[in-house]
Amino acid sequence: MTVVGPKEPKEPKRPTVSCVFVCHDGAGRVLLARRSAGARDEPGTWDCGAGALEFGESFERAVAREVYEEYGVRPLGIEQIGVRNVLRGDPVDSHWVAVVFAVRVEPDEVTIGEPHKFDALGWFAPHALPVPLHSQCGATLELFEMGGARDARERWPGRRQG
Repeated sequence: MTVVGPKEPKEPKRPTVSCVFVCHDGAGRVLLARRSAGARDEPGTWDCGAGALEFGESFERAVAREVYEEYGVRPLGIEQIGVRNVLRGDPVDSHWVAVVFAVRVEPDEVTIGEPHKFDALGWFAPHALPVPLHSQCGATLELFEMGGARDARERWPGRRQG
């Protein structure tokens, strides 16, 4: 005889908060990383940086931590530029609230900090972005470009401003 107890209620799915960042040099170039075979998704695509917000952590601390982990450099400036609601899959199997930041860094100090996730880094002008881009990268770069931050013209001179 098998005894079956009451079923445990299923934990409802909840969105995760992610701090997404576009690192820039303050002279018109952005830093993108190519996702390696070990990346969680979309290997071989170029992407901005990101990481999950940890419990009790401020946005700025999360961004500074993730920039250092991914690129081995400390931010010179961090500015929040927008928020995105990211729903992936049909039906939806991944839901992120992406708080997006522009982060100025010293280009000569950048290195690959997580070689299991990234296999290349590059500095790119707005008219010469690499392909293929990660499926979420374009929308993030639009926030960066559209003047969501106070110094968008300095970050990407010559780009259309919203």
